[in-house]
Amino acid sequence: MNKDFLKKYRPYPKIDIPDRTWPNNSITKAPIWCSVDLRDGNQALVTPMSLEEKLEFFQTLVNTGFKEIEVGFPSSAQVEFDFLRKLITENLIPTDVRVQVLVQARRHLIEKTFEALAGSKKSILHLYNSTSTNQRKIVFQKSKQEIIDIAVQGVNWVKEFSQKTNTPVTLEYSAESFTGTEIDYALEICNAVINEWAPTPENKIIINLPATMELASPNYYADMIEWMSRRLNKRDCVILSLHTHNDRGTAIAASELGILAGADRVEGTLFGNGERTGNADVITLALNLFTQGIDPELDFYTINNIITAAEKYNKIPVHVRHPYAGDLVYTAFSGSHQDAIKKGIEYQNKKDDPYWEVPYLPIDPADLGRSYEGIIRINSQSGKGGVAYILEKEFGYQLPKDMHPEFAKVVQAIADGTGKEVNNQDIYAAFENEYIKRKTPISFVSFDILSHQNKQLTCKLTIEVNAERKELTGIGNGPVDACKDALASIKELVQFNINEYYEHALKKGSTSEAIAYIEIENPSTFSKYFGVGIDTDIMQAAIKSMISALNRSMK
Repeated sequence: MNKDFLKKYRPYPKIDIPDRTWPNNSITKAPIWCSVDLRDGNQALVTPMSLEEKLEFFQTLVNTGFKEIEVGFPSSAQVEFDFLRKLITENLIPTDVRVQVLVQARRHLIEKTFEALAGSKKSILHLYNSTSTNQRKIVFQKSKQEIIDIAVQGVNWVKEFSQKTNTPVTLEYSAESFTGTEIDYALEICNAVINEWAPTPENKIIINLPATMELASPNYYADMIEWMSRRLNKRDCVILSLHTHNDRGTAIAASELGILAGADRVEGTLFGNGERTGNADVITLALNLFTQGIDPELDFYTINNIITAAEKYNKIPVHVRHPYAGDLVYTAFSGSHQDAIKKGIEYQNKKDDPYWEVPYLPIDPADLGRSYEGIIRINSQSGKGGVAYILEKEFGYQLPKDMHPEFAKVVQAIADGTGKEVNNQDIYAAFENEYIKRKTPISFVSFDILSHQNKQLTCKLTIEVNAERKELTGIGNGPVDACKDALASIKELVQFNINEYYEHALKKGSTSEAIAYIEIENPSTFSKYFGVGIDTDIMQAAIKSMISALNRSMK
């Protein structure tokens, strides 16, 4: 990068606050949440929402638990005006929810806003004007005092129309572009607004300090919030609010540090939709609290429904890696991750205390209405534990541990060959083809016990070897041993020893079958092979598993 470009930029000024306290604070409760999806989020869309879409999205936000929702800018467009009127006249606003409307500090816009608010008994009027150095110098070409006069005059107009229309409102004032404003001047204008509005502890004012553009690392923003919180007039009458943008990619961190610094309230959107790089993502903020055992006071148990709604109305897909919500965030491809998750879930299910302690999963997907399906997915980077997990969770096969690496190599070969993810059905098909459906050179036909005396069992094993039917007789201390003895009579077959044997019930639909796993070893080469057999009769399942292993040893 051309180093001459660096001459265009300068570091953000530090805040003189040597006794800052926020680094030692902890978040212990949820802030007041205000969704701005229908206003800030909506204005950032390529195709803004229709009135009907806003109504449906409003209901999604209500169902999620938001008690404050910024519904629009009613003086800016007819659809915004009509939407607010519909909410009020048709009694669509729950009694415990306050709607919020945005307006600039201009008389005719404030008057139009109160027309839209007619009949509302507890709404928030969000008044703003820009205060930053660059806005004053470049856009408005006004002095500091002239900008203060605009804000104070706006407050007076709000008072006037509130009284004239008998429409009570809570005032929210935003020093827009707060982070680009000299800190002492931001305090001066906010205190002028507070003094003019004259709030009380019972009727507080909301002072919103937005990072309209994120200009520095989040610790700077926290310093600004603590500095302001200490010096605002009538602090006990003020709800200190945050509204962060994501220009530097740290809107979440800035909001969290701002809460540590004394903020009471956070404005944001679902999944961070908003101007440029977006707003603070309320879902991530709230679920970050949830993972610390703090009630976020929002309900994301049906997060899949929220994702569907946001994608429908924003017409923007939720990224597959989006924290807590993305399709792949509860998925592991890495073998070591898969093994740790598998063991963590097994440990979680056995232990006595409720605390979530599964590696690589900061939250239990079930708490968000997500399932364990697909937590582990398989590609060329995956390991043996992941493949075994899929077979057990999806299809009921509890592979012996020593069998994991053997079958993992089978799946790995498929992944390497295709260069793509191997889905659950592919894994199942590979397992069946490798172990259960392999019929050459030996195909099982039938098994019968001829006699059983003196702890010796005599059997008749009927098989086909390269399509030629053979009836064999063998003797052993059990069915598997007797069949092994019978197979030994065929000279062209590999001689083998049985190392391990496992079995369990396999439930599939309304039937219950037995599944057996046998590991055999060639005494000459020391090569080991597992086989698998399934049958409603456990003896026949065991014999089939032995033949499966023998077929694999001769493939």
